[in-house]
Amino acid sequence: PPQKMTMQDAPGAFPTVDVPDHAHYAIGVVILIVGITGTLGNFLVIYAFCRSRSLRTPANTFIINLAISDFLMSITQSPVFFTNSLHKRWIFGETG
Repeated sequence: PPQKMTMQDAPGAFPTVDVPDHAHYAIGVVILIVGITGTLGNFLVIYAFCRSRSLRTPANTFIINLAISDFLMSITQSPVFFTNSLHKRWIFGETG
């Protein structure tokens, strides 16, 4: 039966770099700020679009589509990136 390869079987396949702790924390804080701003800003765009009938034009449909996509990216990816930055490693294991 075929064996499962691990990172230890291919040394040098994924090179690592020693990054200072303060760089991880600084990136984490920046990502947290960007995530909060993106979530709130896109939520407000979605809310305004839903509440105002005058904004429901074909051109604004593309904008609301982008706002929804960006909102979903902000709420799903910012917390993951922020948490990984604080732990200074990928915390979800090999399957994640």
